[in-house]
Amino acid sequence: MGRLRILILGGTREARLLAEGLAARDDCDVLLSLAGRTEKPAAQPVPVRVGGFGGALALADFLKAGGYGLLIDATHPFAERISENAAIAAEAAHVAAIALRRPEWQRLPGDRWRKARSIPAALAALGQSPRHVFLATGRQGAHHAEAAPQHHYLIRSVDPVEPPLTLANVEYILDRGPFRMESECALLKQHHIDVIIAKNSGGSATYAKIEAARLLGIEVMMVARAPSSMVESVETVEAALAAIDHLFPPAMKRGV
Repeated sequence: MGRLRILILGGTREARLLAEGLAARDDCDVLLSLAGRTEKPAAQPVPVRVGGFGGALALADFLKAGGYGLLIDATHPFAERISENAAIAAEAAHVAAIALRRPEWQRLPGDRWRKARSIPAALAALGQSPRHVFLATGRQGAHHAEAAPQHHYLIRSVDPVEPPLTLANVEYILDRGPFRMESECALLKQHHIDVIIAKNSGGSATYAKIEAARLLGIEVMMVARAPSSMVESVETVEAALAAIDHLFPPAMKRGV
């Protein structure tokens, strides 16, 4: 039996950690695919390709042409289109698939959360009176703020928002997590933030803003995730590695 070829759709910390775990093995070849939305992606422990595939069927063709036996969707929890394409492609190519999805954040005592189905819905729920908004959803959804120009916005993203928003009151911060609660508290106070719009991404890298909001009594408009795809899902890197061993037992267990 030949070496297992694995394609990881990445861009998350979990994808990098999973790639590290697989790179240490000698029974598989791993390719990590990044969408290319980040200008300076972090270094990765396995070979990397950058850019989209051109849709689900093109991804299926890539899987078949490359002889891949496993597709792992470890993209951001809000990369719904990519995840949907991954599920369709795996089925079309007759390739096993796993989704690695970190757990959602859970409301704790002291949290002032209001759930929203989308960024536009969260902005609409702010009302007409001007507010100081920390739009912590990344640059992909920042343009939605133009529909509610009465507010003062603080927007943080890894890469610049291009083109800049046509808003009278907006400030930009370029930064990459993980963030600390103390610095997040200072940021919220400095900009007089009274509401945060955040995606329920889960994980620890950006959770500090949620902790800071709890401590300061600031309202959070929490954008919910879309329903997950039909692909088998695990929540941790360890569970993903175990699922891989279950699907493709190591050579020793196979008696090779």
